[in-house]
Parts: sequence; C-alpha cells; structure tokens
Amino acid sequence: MIASYRLSPASTFTYSCDTLKTVNSSAHKNVTLSLPEALLRRFRVYAASRNQSMTSLMAEAIREIMNRDADSVKAKRRFLDRIEHAPDRGTRGAIRWSREELHER
Repeated sequence: MIASYRLSPASTFTYSCDTLKTVNSSAHKNVTLSLPEALLRRFRVYAASRNQSMTSLMAEAIREIMNRDADSVKAKRRFLDRIEHAPDRGTRGAIRWSREELHER
C-alpha cells in the first residue's frame, strides 16, 4: 500500500507499507517486517516469478534456517558422543607423553 499525505500546500509526504497477510488466522500470526525498499522490491519480483506469496517464501526460509541449525546441533552431539565413547587405544585414558616428545626432531 502506498499512501500520500499533504502536510502543507507545498509539501507531500509519501511512505510505503507492506504487511504479511495470514492464510489461516488460526494457524498463522501477522508479523510486520521492516526491509530496505530495494530488497522489498526484489523480494516481490522474486515471489511473483516463483508464483508464491511473500508469506510462504518467508516461512520456507525461516523453516530452512531453523532446520539447518537443528541439524548442526545434532551433528555436534553425535561428534561429542563418539569422542566420549571412543575405543581404548591402549592408553586407558591416560596421556603418557608430553608435547615436546611428540614434536621431537
């Protein structure tokens, strides 16, 4: 929506406002985003070119970010679990060498 207001006979104030609309009010909540105008224009064109709403694209992007983060947390847990349950390599968990001994020339 673009609105223009006359503040005085010589000046006009124009602003643009975009609101993400809900698809189903019981399952979705409205969110107001503040985006740079150039990014907003590109986003509108992108959404139109994919024949998708801006809302569905934003939801998809947020879901992807959260899933990626969850996958990273799971991978870290698996890695730490492997370290904690690594097989004994004959050291019985004790380090019997020094850094200098490992790096002797």
